[in-house]
Amino acid sequence: QLQLVESGGGLVQPGGSLRLSCAASGSTLAAHSIGWFRRTPGNSRDGVSCIADNGNTDYADSVKGRFTISRDNGKNTVYLQMNSLKPEDTGVYYCAVTMRRYHNCIMTPIQDSWGQGTQVTVSS
Repeated sequence: QLQLVESGGGLVQPGGSLRLSCAASGSTLAAHSIGWFRRTPGNSRDGVSCIADNGNTDYADSVKGRFTISRDNGKNTVYLQMNSLKPEDTGVYYCAVTMRRYHNCIMTPIQDSWGQGTQVTVSS
């Protein structure tokens, strides 16, 4: 079964950058749409970005122009490059398989099991 492990989080000052990794094992992620989600203090998981198997992407309005999602199928990994970070970006970031509609990903998770996530803290 597909297992996803997040890494790359840390503490960064406003305006800084981080690159998160979502490493897959147990199966290839090449055939899946993968999304990044952020858990807020209210315990909700909000969609941040997703990438379809064909490379089509989508972003939440709050991160558009600052974040870039990509995938390296040879490494079985999905990345989230986060630039111009803001305190509002703080949270625990998780990756998950998402829904698909036609050729696009939808920022709705379809898996029931979540990994540990990786903490991102943006603060001065």
